[in-house]
Amino acid sequence: MAFLDIEYNSKILGMERRVSVIYPDASEIDPDQVDDQDIPVLYLLHGMGGNENSWQKRTNIERLLRHTNLIVVMPSTDLAWYTNTAYGLDYYDALTSELPEVLHRFFPNMSRKREKNFIAGLSMGGYGAYKIALKTNRFSYAASFSGALGIGIDGTDLDAIPGGSRAYWEGVFGDLKAPGVEQHFLTTMVAESDKKTKFYAWCGEQDFLYQANQVAVQKLQELGLSLEYQHSPGKHEWYYWEKQLEYILEWLPIDYQPEERLS
Repeated sequence: MAFLDIEYNSKILGMERRVSVIYPDASEIDPDQVDDQDIPVLYLLHGMGGNENSWQKRTNIERLLRHTNLIVVMPSTDLAWYTNTAYGLDYYDALTSELPEVLHRFFPNMSRKREKNFIAGLSMGGYGAYKIALKTNRFSYAASFSGALGIGIDGTDLDAIPGGSRAYWEGVFGDLKAPGVEQHFLTTMVAESDKKTKFYAWCGEQDFLYQANQVAVQKLQELGLSLEYQHSPGKHEWYYWEKQLEYILEWLPIDYQPEERLS
């Protein structure tokens, strides 16, 4: 496989941006499974403090995908929560409207079909994966690992979430007490969804986001989302997220071929 670090100019953000891409090598894939015309794609999102290289640096993602015909796109939102921020940088638009078109110029055989487009993320990226799936209706599967799914809907004020000051949260989401802040809650976004996406969530039982996940998942299920939820002993750590990455590679409708199966 190839690992590509692409730098491009984002007109929406007005700056140079980077995105990491794993591209499958046909020579390492079962010839019966190679489709060079319509390759499925997984967008894989980082958490707070991460960037486009986090998954490649902290997991064995390249080994896991060595024999699988799947493009993996790993963008960066900095600390902007995959959101059009109150401070004026439209990260959501840049990632959902601009980046796919940039990538299709590099990889014209990357599938545009909903049934072959997937998205997943950890922590902040879990929130981002659900948000993008709900608002765009362009993904058939969406997964969250230790996701910050409870933002605004678990009874916790945004400025009480670990990881930032009130000034930080208001820079991202705007006035936390003003009417309209609900637009950032996943429960509000369900109204924009056609509810055709299959969702998955996992959270460790020792994770500081565990209770928030319990509340958020129940509410999202009550609103009609097809959402599979699992929890097990675990912390907010990469050891568990790598295991969940393996799980969703089996869960997605792709011909996943772990390395040991072909050794």
